[in-house]
Amino acid sequence: MEKKRDGRQRRNIAPGDTVRIVLKKDQRTGKLTDGIVKDILTNSSSHPHGIKVRLSDGQVGRVQEFGGAE
Repeated sequence: MEKKRDGRQRRNIAPGDTVRIVLKKDQRTGKLTDGIVKDILTNSSSHPHGIKVRLSDGQVGRVQEFGGAE
């Protein structure tokens, strides 16, 4: 069983990772969007609401989980 990675720590995220993010417009509902990390936008080593990333399709949001819907 893989140890659960924390999306609030920058060191746990790399371009090419499959993640589930919450978009700004979906923060109230908590709806998650699947995608592949293209760029890491948060410069600090951690963020309490999740590291902000840009997905390969251009959407921007904060990492909530790793892996997509199977």
